[in-house]
Amino acid sequence: MNRENAWALLTRYNQDPFHLRHALTVEGVMRWFANDLGYGDEADKWAVVGLLHDLDFEQYPDQHCIKQQELMRAAGVEEDIIHATCSHGYLLTVDIAPEHEMEKVLYGTDELTGLIGAAALMRPSKSVMDMEVKSLKKKYKQSGFAAGCSREVIQRGADMLGWPLETLMEKTILAMRSCESAIQAQMDDLSSGTDAGDIP
Repeated sequence: MNRENAWALLTRYNQDPFHLRHALTVEGVMRWFANDLGYGDEADKWAVVGLLHDLDFEQYPDQHCIKQQELMRAAGVEEDIIHATCSHGYLLTVDIAPEHEMEKVLYGTDELTGLIGAAALMRPSKSVMDMEVKSLKKKYKQSGFAAGCSREVIQRGADMLGWPLETLMEKTILAMRSCESAIQAQMDDLSSGTDAGDIP
């Protein structure tokens, strides 16, 4: 499952710009973490897992991480990628536990990228480039802020990785900084009718 095929599969079931931006964000974050944690030779695989992790959510939200197993197998996606993408639904919709470090990173960062993205929109810059952990922690502690981003899942992800929550936050901010401009360019291309599948 290369990037081109993964993008084609994603856009077969997802058209909403919000969902596509999230997929691109988690793709970029996963690539950054692969390189940061010493899995650089697997960075493309980590990125594909990030891109496809919410494959079924737009059309089948009530069957999240369940329906996509069927969709992925029908598309010939490898079983290890299916396991990895679906493991972020652990204890929520499936009993597929994150095992590999890649899966634990996905589990910990998926909800956190949403929280960071929401916090960035509140900043004058509308960007993560000038965001710091201190300000993010304040938003994290406000239960009404980005309430759809589960603090329980984020903390569980940090625990799975054996990291303090602050470490997960700091690394995820850095990861989002690494891909923010590229993602905006891809979203601009999408809105103008250019296929983001052509962008590595």
